[in-house]
Amino acid sequence: MRKQVISLGLLLGLLSATAFANSYKDDADLIRNTYEPRLYTLSPFKMAHYGLRMYRQSPDPRFKSALWVDTARVASQLSKAAHELYTDEQIEAYTKAISENYQDTDPDREVLRRAALKKRPEYVYLAVGLLGAMARADEYGLKHVNDKKLHEILKRYDFNLYVTDPQMIEAWAGQMANHVYWLKQLGEQDVTEAFSRSFRETYPDSKDPQLNEQQYNNKLYGLTHIIFGASEYYQFNVKESDFQWVYDYFRNNIDTILNRAKEDVIAEIGITFLLAGMENDPVVAKIRKHVRDAIDRKEGMVPSKDGGFELAYGEHRNVLAIMLLDWQGVNSTVNIQQRPELFTSLPYGLVEKD
Repeated sequence: MRKQVISLGLLLGLLSATAFANSYKDDADLIRNTYEPRLYTLSPFKMAHYGLRMYRQSPDPRFKSALWVDTARVASQLSKAAHELYTDEQIEAYTKAISENYQDTDPDREVLRRAALKKRPEYVYLAVGLLGAMARADEYGLKHVNDKKLHEILKRYDFNLYVTDPQMIEAWAGQMANHVYWLKQLGEQDVTEAFSRSFRETYPDSKDPQLNEQQYNNKLYGLTHIIFGASEYYQFNVKESDFQWVYDYFRNNIDTILNRAKEDVIAEIGITFLLAGMENDPVVAKIRKHVRDAIDRKEGMVPSKDGGFELAYGEHRNVLAIMLLDWQGVNSTVNIQQRPELFTSLPYGLVEKD
């Protein structure tokens, strides 16, 4: 009799887990059905952001056009860098104009970034523009025809100066985490450890209560993007032990995070656990329930923190929700070497890596 009771308990547990999994997938599909019929009404950047992540989760030829648009965007950025923004004088004039007219959707963040750019105006071009485009081309197994010239630009600058500057971290924590891993990916400076040390000094856990909403979310973005950068954006798994301090922080503060953070940050934290193979961690269960409860069933999406349903503005938040609720694992095959059928027509300026 005891064996029958145990078996029945296990069966009920399995059935319950399956029901939750199916329910989460249904929620992810609800958001998909909101975005995918209108995907090609989004800007090229947002279209590609969604399409690449969905293709890495589940290869689907429907997203081939989004990937081509992304390669065209990358080719254009890199060609401009190679031909129009190569010399120190060209870069100085260009970045001065950008920094003086910098605008942001978040007024608090705009103030911080404007202040940071007064000191280091070149960063908005080097890291936010050039480095990101080079890394994306590399992920696709591609490079620009003037790749050596582009690497020469990066070699002129010491990125240690940027990643160890608290003012820069307060302005760009998440983006900077991307940048340090992109540099490493491209075979340039490895400043990952220097950034992690400076990040922890800039945002000690004891000061969390003193952070305003913008800075609290900036800290969390930095933590999640350290994991995302190490995974080369959902291409490879990470080891929890390599980032124990990050995962310990999330576990120890999850209830506060759920109360204070934005929905896209919360979803990102859940995905960091999935990247480490910890789908059964209690943190993931809490986060999935939270994100699921945040979905507006009528609109078919997770609204912004202030209740907004704007499609383009919510793309980042909602594609992360889909990935969190219907995780399909990592995928490093979205490149010309392993899926040449996706890159049959390369935009001018891009060629296959050697």
